[in-house]
Amino acid sequence: MSDTGTGTETGARPAGVAAAPPLLPAPGPEPEGLLSPGVAPGTSSGEAPRLGSFLARAAAGTAVLTVVAAVLGLVRDQAIARYFGASDASDAFLIAWTVPEMAATLLIEDGMALLLVPAFSLALTRRAAAGEAPGSDPVRDLVATTLPRLFLLLAGGAALLIAGAPWVVGVLAPGLADPRLAVDCTRLTSVTVLTFGITGYFSAALRAHRSFLPPAGVYVAYNLGIIGMTLALHAVWGVRAAAVGVAVGSVLMILTQLPVFLRLVPLARPRLPRFGRPGRRAARTAPPLGFAVLAPVVLFVVSRQSQVLVERFLASTLPAGAISHLNYAQKVAQMPMVLSLMICTVTFPVVAQAMAAGDREKARLRVERDLGLAGTVVLLGTAVILGYAPQIIEVLFQRGAFDAADTASTAQVMRVYALGLLGHCLVGALSRPFFSSGRPTWFPAFAMGTGLLVTMGAGYALTYRFGVDGIATANAIGISTTALLLLMGLGTRVVPIRTRAVALSLGRLTGASLVAGVAGWACAPLVPDPVLSLAAGCLLVPSAFFLTGLALRSPEVVSLLALTRRRFLDGR
Repeated sequence: MSDTGTGTETGARPAGVAAAPPLLPAPGPEPEGLLSPGVAPGTSSGEAPRLGSFLARAAAGTAVLTVVAAVLGLVRDQAIARYFGASDASDAFLIAWTVPEMAATLLIEDGMALLLVPAFSLALTRRAAAGEAPGSDPVRDLVATTLPRLFLLLAGGAALLIAGAPWVVGVLAPGLADPRLAVDCTRLTSVTVLTFGITGYFSAALRAHRSFLPPAGVYVAYNLGIIGMTLALHAVWGVRAAAVGVAVGSVLMILTQLPVFLRLVPLARPRLPRFGRPGRRAARTAPPLGFAVLAPVVLFVVSRQSQVLVERFLASTLPAGAISHLNYAQKVAQMPMVLSLMICTVTFPVVAQAMAAGDREKARLRVERDLGLAGTVVLLGTAVILGYAPQIIEVLFQRGAFDAADTASTAQVMRVYALGLLGHCLVGALSRPFFSSGRPTWFPAFAMGTGLLVTMGAGYALTYRFGVDGIATANAIGISTTALLLLMGLGTRVVPIRTRAVALSLGRLTGASLVAGVAGWACAPLVPDPVLSLAAGCLLVPSAFFLTGLALRSPEVVSLLALTRRRFLDGR
């Protein structure tokens, strides 16, 4: 039974092979929900209700842990803002934080998942097809051929980064007057290259096994490590305490997943092959993970995260505190995007297994539904940010060294960032189907590279005149360009989605978001107290969003309200 308690495996298995969770959850009587993959009209499938029920429970559990991690992330940012404000010290830490941010995107959130979830899904499919064939387990062989090499590669990368920290800081922020503090913090955070890599490997393996809760809990552990070290050591080590917390938290991420990984992934037998020369059986049964598969994923993820590098490079030439204002604004503004992509994270293994089985229609239905759900969540969050950004920042950060001027600057930047949230969400959602087949595809890297060039050009053109607002505007323009390219390319290259229908649906949701955001912007100043104003906005903005969505006949809003009404009536 998996840790989510969704099913058990029955029947015999080869000797020495540990029990694995089923590729599908146990049967259940519940009706198909918004998270189910969908069944074409006139057809019947027992899988859809079961899978929809399982995905809904997995998404709910993941959502709870994601919200807890987000709250702890706010506490973390509040602690840094309280003790260091928007100053040279906070800028130094945030420059060093670029390392774990890059590592998290490459090794946990996108790169490792895009590469290994399809690989593990294929290995599980081959295991199921092999049945009781003696001495063959593609999952074990995949781990044996990849994990030892990954560990050595990442350890070497971390060591090189520690040694080259002065050069890294010089490239990231050439405008710093005194880079020594940033160099110290960068050396402390460099360990995340190794720890995040192992965390991402475990997360991909567990998600492919339909175990979502331990991967969702890693950022809870991570933020607890940073908060604990910052509170305990800030008076002694200054902002270096937060950098130590990054290292400690990254180790806790591994420990959070290790017990479940050891239970689900068989490691005991057969003996691992020697490094550099995988056994013949391993080479025969493990899915291919060569340079041709790896390179497009790495290039896409690095190009995506380079958006942050461009921002901090440009902000380092602005007055002290600019990098901090960008960081605080971005961290809060991206919360709706994180929650929206939770849906795609849970359903990615479903898409990968559908592609591995050649079921393109199932993949299409799943992707279209994911885009609609993710768009609904992120655009509702966008409306709240547009309407109540000053109140949000004041409630969260305005205390200690973080003053009213910092609140005003950060809120303005956050509103500009919000204009690109749909683009960020779509890039995350659309990239997964491109890489779900496990075959090399360069189009996402091309789209992301094009968007990065747009960000760079717009950033250089706008930063001198508009400061941090110009940097945020460039980010929104660049990521929206990438999202448009991916949306146009997905239907013709990988999954035959109905591009025009998806675009029309997202357009209706965008209209609802703009109306709700303007309503919040107009009403927010009417309540002087920021807490009460924000509380009123949490009622006003969603109401305006859903009412406008109904008026525009948005399919997602209509379906969501119909499902809510049905569940309410069933519960009476």
